[in-house]
Amino acid sequence: MPGIGDPRFDHAVIAMCAHDENGALGIGIGAEIAGLGLHDLLEQLEIECGDVANAPVCVGGPVEQGRGFVLHSTDWEGQGTVSVAGRWALSGSLDVLKAIAAGQGPSRWQVALGYAGWGEGQLDAEMTRHGWFNASADAGLIFDTPVAERWQRGFLEAGIDPRLLSSGAGTA
Repeated sequence: MPGIGDPRFDHAVIAMCAHDENGALGIGIGAEIAGLGLHDLLEQLEIECGDVANAPVCVGGPVEQGRGFVLHSTDWEGQGTVSVAGRWALSGSLDVLKAIAAGQGPSRWQVALGYAGWGEGQLDAEMTRHGWFNASADAGLIFDTPVAERWQRGFLEAGIDPRLLSSGAGTA
């Protein structure tokens, strides 16, 4: 939400991947890492790009920004892949990047570096205050919408015009 008060999450779009009594983990998909595309990342990891199109790499979150994650469709599974409520999957090992580069990976994917994490009860408490908006879990938002349009689309799909949002909360 506008006015969240934390610049790391200003206009953030987080695909939640785990949320239980132990905490929560999400991958940021609302901002690109400037100057870093998939081809650059694959080159750094010494993975041949093959015929895969270059694509933006997202700022996954403020935690472990050197660690990579791939949100992807459920038509591919590799080492350590986790299903996210059957809607999409999350992989954090190199095998998914190698499969994507070889044209044998998931049909839809988004690469990100870092993640957003919350301790036990932390996200639950944050959700009771101004700052976060819970949008529907829509794979189209992750895979079919350009990165720069994801924040706005989350609101528009809920019938909210984000231009009309206030950066402050009331105290009534």
